[in-house]
Order: sequence, then C-alpha cells, then structure tokens
Amino acid sequence: LIKPRAFVILKNGRTPSDVLAEELKRHVKDRIAPYKYPRWIEFVTELPKTATGKIQRYKLREPR
Repeated sequence: LIKPRAFVILKNGRTPSDVLAEELKRHVKDRIAPYKYPRWIEFVTELPKTATGKIQRYKLREPR
C-alpha cells in the first residue's frame, strides 16, 4: 500500500512549519476519504517540470 505524500508550494510569505503541515493534513482529511489524505507533506519552492511544462513525478519519488 502506497501512502500519499503532498508537495506544497507556499505563497504570500508563509513559512513552512510542522503546525502548518498538521493544519493542511486536518483540512484534507476532513474533506476526502481517510485513506486518501497525505501522510507526509513536503514544502518545496517549485515542482520539477519538463520542457513542455509537465511535472516530473519520477523526480518527486526520489529519496531526499
């Protein structure tokens, strides 16, 4: 079973924190099925993209 992981790009001067990650998890968990909510949240500055603008998901799967 693969558990979902979320990659979040912050805007408006927000800073990443554990409190914000927990708030996001709670928000999503209240709105979708419990098994779908992300167990891990990673804050990133940008998502890796190809020349055509598609997200390079394989790069997100690589260990950090």
